[in-house]
Amino acid sequence: MSATAGRIFVLAALSGEVAERLHELQRRYDPKLARAFPPHVTLAGSSGLGPVHAGTSAFDVRTALARVAAESAPLRLALGTPHRFMQSDVVSFPLDPHGPIRELHDRLARSGLKFEQAKFTFTPHVTISFYPELTRERARELLALRMDEEIVIDRLEAWRTREPQAPVKLASVLLGG
Repeated sequence: MSATAGRIFVLAALSGEVAERLHELQRRYDPKLARAFPPHVTLAGSSGLGPVHAGTSAFDVRTALARVAAESAPLRLALGTPHRFMQSDVVSFPLDPHGPIRELHDRLARSGLKFEQAKFTFTPHVTISFYPELTRERARELLALRMDEEIVIDRLEAWRTREPQAPVKLASVLLGG
């Protein structure tokens, strides 16, 4: 597969009631994001680890994710209060970048997959609004949101993106084997 075949992201997918509520918020505030991906924390693609090298086969991605997942128990993590990302219109719930999510990220980094350069340091988060331009009122609404319950991360997913086409899921593996 050529390097122009899109970018491969690795996501820590959320499940359960909190994930459903987060997805509902995404549908309300950013329908395009909600259609593209389920609620997730990006482990490789934008922060910490860049995208998986585009020439990596789906089989190799799946194999590496299965190894990482076998060594990783499902995670229960608290969300912080929403914030805007670096003078942008992106609003997300941050996570503590240390502890279990960092360990999962680091296992992925050691998986044998080749990663491209990341744009940012590892800043784990769940994005609520990515695409739309925010009015002051909409920004206030988003920043006032609170999610007191913990999120559950129970699987790793790999997605190939190639704008303007819809993302394609390459792999999905449950944590804990």
